[in-house]
Amino acid sequence: MLAVASIASFMVALDLLVVTTSLDSMRRSLGADASELQWTVTAYSVTFASMLMAGAALGDRFGRRRLLIAGLAVFVVGSAMAALSPNVGLLLGARVIQGCGGAIVLPVSLAMVVAASPLERRGAAIGALEGITGLAVIAGPVVGGVVTQQLSWQWVFWINVPVGVLAIALVLAVVPESQGEARSVDAIGTLLVAGTVFAAVWGLTRGNDAGWGSAEVVGVLIATAVFGVGFVAWQIRAPRPMLSPQHFRSRQFCAGVVAAALLSAALYGSVFFMAQMLQISLGHDPIGAGLRLLPWTATRLIVAPLTGRLSDRLGVRPVMLTGLIVASTGFAWLAAAVDPDVSYRRVLGPLIVIGLGMSASLPVSQAAVIGAVPAGEVGAAAGTVNVLQELGGSVGVAVSVAVFVAHGGYTDRAGTTHAMGAVFLGCAALAAVAGVAAAALPQRHRSGRATSRDEFTALAGSTQP
Repeated sequence: MLAVASIASFMVALDLLVVTTSLDSMRRSLGADASELQWTVTAYSVTFASMLMAGAALGDRFGRRRLLIAGLAVFVVGSAMAALSPNVGLLLGARVIQGCGGAIVLPVSLAMVVAASPLERRGAAIGALEGITGLAVIAGPVVGGVVTQQLSWQWVFWINVPVGVLAIALVLAVVPESQGEARSVDAIGTLLVAGTVFAAVWGLTRGNDAGWGSAEVVGVLIATAVFGVGFVAWQIRAPRPMLSPQHFRSRQFCAGVVAAALLSAALYGSVFFMAQMLQISLGHDPIGAGLRLLPWTATRLIVAPLTGRLSDRLGVRPVMLTGLIVASTGFAWLAAAVDPDVSYRRVLGPLIVIGLGMSASLPVSQAAVIGAVPAGEVGAAAGTVNVLQELGGSVGVAVSVAVFVAHGGYTDRAGTTHAMGAVFLGCAALAAVAGVAAAALPQRHRSGRATSRDEFTALAGSTQP
């Protein structure tokens, strides 16, 4: 069962970063501009985040085996549609379908493993699943580069089809049905939060082209506010809210989720352009770009466990604040290093520094939020921070694209490189503001309670790069 869950989770997590080294090939093949290209990432991540908690609830209510098969089937269909897409519009629709499938597969796989594992082996099982998921995130840029260069960008999506079919066959063969506590799905909350983020991203990406004072952009931003206020009002009165309002009474919880969302905005905004920088500015092929991103992604394997132990000893605020300062410094360094004559040797140091800062900050931000609530509410709190991280990342990509287009966008090599430097400087600012939020955390976070089953699940459920 762990092997089946690992295959399913690996496939879904791989799609978070596998497209990064394919973006330049997609842009040239489909004739997409920067705004259209960012939706290939945003359409997936917004749908994934909006449906994540609903996917977990559906699995508990209707059966995890049944929902896992359904989620895998939806993901496979979405992947095939993406590979066959002749234009950007159809590709974006396919990415939305992929996001729906992924939002079912990932939490249901995790819940299935937790339910099936004996208590004394649960930590090891979840750790193994988390390790496989983390490996998928690390391997994403390299796999995307190899597949794009040796085959085509369409095969980034085609590879999901045989893997998904194999996973479905294994689920049918070895996985028994299991259910959890029947929970209602906050359908209204899901629609409102998706509407809020889609409207915000639309307004940000259209601002440069249509004009920030145009009726289209102003109208969309007003719609963002309406959806956002409607979501908050609904969460206050909903019987089973997606985001529990009572959690936001805690200073630690509020500071933690704001810092985590801003950190994800900086992270996703930079990820969108890093592989493109290596290909357009430095002239590397997709495989070379993917391999040269490894010093950035692989820091997670070393740093994340160390910072977890440090936060237990020192508290989350100093560790998280230090990580964000390091990340912001790395982004600023990268922005200064990127110019028309840039070489990989000059960007290697900033990439490592950014990786160190991000790898230190992300798990600690999750621990800060989870430590702010009672043990019985850990699952809901973890769901909140995972949703807000993904949504923050989607907005971060939109902000980065808006900055990129405002500074020239895709022109010649020199102009594109200059615009990317402005993006990385913007990411430094986002990380710095996240540091301001982290400074509001209490000096010591809540401790002294054993890690619960829900907390193990929560800590293992992150797919952040």
